[in-house]
Amino acid sequence: MISTLLSILFVYVFILLGYLSKRIFKEDMSTKTLTLMSVYFLQPFVTIWGFSTAKLHTEHIYVPLLYLAIILALLLPTILLSRLIFTDIKKRAIFSIAGFVGNTGNIGIPLGIALFGEQSVIYTTLINIANVFVVYIIGVYIYSRGSFSIKASLFNIIKIPIIPASAVAILININNIQLSPEIEEFFKMGAYAGIVLQLFLLGTFLQGIRIRELHPKLFIGTMSQKFIIVPAATALILSLTNLPLFVQGVIFMEMMTPLAVANINLASLYDCRPKDVTTLILLSTLLFIPLLFVLGYVINHYYL
Repeated sequence: MISTLLSILFVYVFILLGYLSKRIFKEDMSTKTLTLMSVYFLQPFVTIWGFSTAKLHTEHIYVPLLYLAIILALLLPTILLSRLIFTDIKKRAIFSIAGFVGNTGNIGIPLGIALFGEQSVIYTTLINIANVFVVYIIGVYIYSRGSFSIKASLFNIIKIPIIPASAVAILININNIQLSPEIEEFFKMGAYAGIVLQLFLLGTFLQGIRIRELHPKLFIGTMSQKFIIVPAATALILSLTNLPLFVQGVIFMEMMTPLAVANINLASLYDCRPKDVTTLILLSTLLFIPLLFVLGYVINHYYL
């Protein structure tokens, strides 16, 4: 557990670098430019490289499909609940989707290795790939609705290059097309650059945020959804399946990961209160550290 905490902390050193760069260079460091670079140029590399790390097999496909099914089952009542809690359309959008866009990659994959061993990697990788579709289809639409019409929001999904990139990557994977070592290294370099830029971007948004300016209702609602409602509902749904307890535990763990940095990309791109989203990501990451010990206890006593 200590090694997992250290690996996560070292990864987030890049957040500190982003924070310092924005603090030093101020308006010369454009968050909008960094967001466009990440979404339209580097995130497709992350997706293609992700698909190349694990061969897709029929027996594995059920896990990411179940992950998506759980999110879709919980999404509709969450959207309806947001209409009762919030009058501001942008706060509704954040509450509706932020809790479902978890950090299944940078945190989920190494945490899975720490809790379940390397045999979890195939499942955490596939869940992370499924999460890409949650982010760039459902996430794009809901965050867009904070500022755009239904038609414009649907068009925004088509404009995001990560979806066609994912389709190409899936075709390469299932057709066993072998890429040369040089091409694989090319995609790996782009993917690492995308991951670093994501963390760096979070740091730039952290500079200047005021936690006290975050609406308490948005904070309490999103954190309760992320760490109480979604995990409890996930555990209930998983208990109704015939999946091995080990696999159920991996899915449960991924549902509890803190808010992903990708939330910032979309909130910034579509002007949906990016400062509030940044604060929520920071607070969810801090809250997750003590919750790691609770998660470890639940995994050890109920799923192993």
